[in-house]
Amino acid sequence: MERIYIQEVATRDGFQIEEQFVPTEEKVKLLNKLSETGLDKIEVTSFVSPKAVPNLKDAEEVMNRINRHPDVAYTALIPNVKGAERALNCRADEVNLVASVSETHNLKNVRSTTDESFKNFKEISSFLNGTKMKINGTLATTFGCPFEGAVNENRVLTLINRYLDLGADGITLADTTGMATPKQVYRLCEYVRTRWPELPITLHFHNTRGMGLANVMEGIRAGINQYDASLGGLGGCPFAPGATGNICTEDLAHMLSFMDYEMNVDLDGLIETSKHLETLLNHEIPGQVMKAGKISDLYPVG
Repeated sequence: MERIYIQEVATRDGFQIEEQFVPTEEKVKLLNKLSETGLDKIEVTSFVSPKAVPNLKDAEEVMNRINRHPDVAYTALIPNVKGAERALNCRADEVNLVASVSETHNLKNVRSTTDESFKNFKEISSFLNGTKMKINGTLATTFGCPFEGAVNENRVLTLINRYLDLGADGITLADTTGMATPKQVYRLCEYVRTRWPELPITLHFHNTRGMGLANVMEGIRAGINQYDASLGGLGGCPFAPGATGNICTEDLAHMLSFMDYEMNVDLDGLIETSKHLETLLNHEIPGQVMKAGKISDLYPVG
C-alpha cells in the first residue's frame, strides 16, 4: 500500500490555545517523546510575538533544547521576517507561512488582507533566499469559511500559484474550521494534483463536525499522502465559531495501520504519549484510541 507521511502539530496548533501555559521543560520532554515515535515532521512552535501567543513565548528555548532525530523534519510557523530570522537562528528545517483563502478570515486571523499577507511573504522569501531553509505555504479555510461560506476553487489555485511564485517547496490545504466534506476533498485534491502532479501537498483537517478521518480517506484516494494531525486531537482555530481540535494523530495512525497503509510511526508509542499529554494538561482530550484501545486489543470474558 502507499506510504503515508504524518506530520505532528500539537505543540504549536494545540498548545497555542490551551488555557494554561505548558512549562518549557514539559514541552521539550513531550517533543523528545514524539521524535521517537516515527513521525515524519513536527511543527514545534511558532515564532510570533509573545503578546499575540503567550503560550509559545518560549519558542527559541524549546527549539534549541529538543533532541533532534535525524529522520524528523522540525518546522515552525512564522508571520514575518523577524520570525524567519528567529527560525533560522534556531536551525528550523522549514518555516510555515499561513494565508487564508477567505479575505474575512485572513483579516480576523492576522489583521491583513490576503494581498498584504503575500507582500509580507515576498519579504520573507527574499530574506531566506540563499539559505537551506524550506518554505511551506498553507492556505487556511481552503474548504470553507464560517464568515463567507463556500470557497471558490479557482481562488485556491490562484493562491497556490502565488506561493509557488515565491519559491514555496510545498503547499498545505487546510480545513481550518472543519467545514470540508469527503466529496469536496476528493474533487479539489484531484483538481490540484492534476494541475501540479509533482508538488508536495499536505492536507490539514479539523474534526469539528466528525468528518476528519473520512476526509483523509478521500484525500488519499485523490493521491495525497501527507497529513497534519495533532496528538490527542488538540487544537482549533481561535477565530472560528464552534471550532474544535485537529484530527487526532494516534486515531489517524490507528486507522491507517489497520488498513495496511505503510507508515513509519510507532502506534503504541503515540498512544502512550497521548495518555501522558492528557495527564500533563490535566483535562480530557478528544483522542479516542487512547481511551478505547486498539481494535486488536482483546479482553477476558467476564
